[in-house]
Amino acid sequence: MRLTIGSRGSQLALWQANYIAGRLSESGHEVAIEIIHTTGDKILDVALAKVGAKGMFTKEIEEALGDRRVDLAVHSLKDLPTESAPEFEIGAITVREDARDAFCSVKYGSIDELPKGALIGTSSLRREAQLRAQRPDLQVHALRGNVDTRLRKMESGEYDAIILAAAGLRRLGRVDAITQSIPLDIMCPAAGQGALAIEIRAGDRSVGEALAFLDDPATRAETECERALLQKMGGGCQVPIGANAKWEKGTLHLQAVVASPDGKLVLRESGVGENPIALGEGVADKLLTRGGAAILQAVYGHAVAVPEQP
Repeated sequence: MRLTIGSRGSQLALWQANYIAGRLSESGHEVAIEIIHTTGDKILDVALAKVGAKGMFTKEIEEALGDRRVDLAVHSLKDLPTESAPEFEIGAITVREDARDAFCSVKYGSIDELPKGALIGTSSLRREAQLRAQRPDLQVHALRGNVDTRLRKMESGEYDAIILAAAGLRRLGRVDAITQSIPLDIMCPAAGQGALAIEIRAGDRSVGEALAFLDDPATRAETECERALLQKMGGGCQVPIGANAKWEKGTLHLQAVVASPDGKLVLRESGVGENPIALGEGVADKLLTRGGAAILQAVYGHAVAVPEQP
């Protein structure tokens, strides 16, 4: 088949698109990549949490997919809204890279080593909230731009440290920039972090069959669980919710967190189960009931449904 991949134009997005293109080429397909600029790529002077638009990194790519300008789209799964339009489906989720967040600094080896008042850069309200919970004495400022831009700002001394996804650094060959892989009990990752999703038109059997070999069942189960939690809580990739599931011998182990933006209230829950959706929704219900609904209402500015007590 001749296949056209839709992708954002950042260095990391193109690495991901080229990786998938390479795997498809090895299977005998002719593959091209079309670069598509998204809303999230155009708004660089505002923190992601303040933009607030779901699908800011995917909308224009999905439009190209719907218009048949491209045959498939490669996304960082954490950027993909949990509520997908009925005309699209996730054709494959590849083997997951390291899902943790990474602490990067030329001066300090870990979060604990940072001096009082140190300046930290991050684009994520989820990271900021958990960081403030751990170290309320730090200054946290919004940091946008691609991976190289953020690293340059840190290396030039503009920031004492920055926090990025370990997966992106590993994919770009910048493991050297990681001074600490942040433990999950300190910073729970975003739902789907480290996984790549390949989106196709719903019911497109020929493209779906071409991608089938790329789908990893364990990663799909883990991320379905995490995204079920996120959807139940009404969240997107710009909210202070973290979720990380591990598939081990037929069982899923889920850790999740919701935190107030100032880090003063952090709620953590965990659960074990075999059904990804049921486990994710069950842990979400616990978080909402314990006070997560109030936290999210303050963030969203509207009511969040709280499950009824048994």
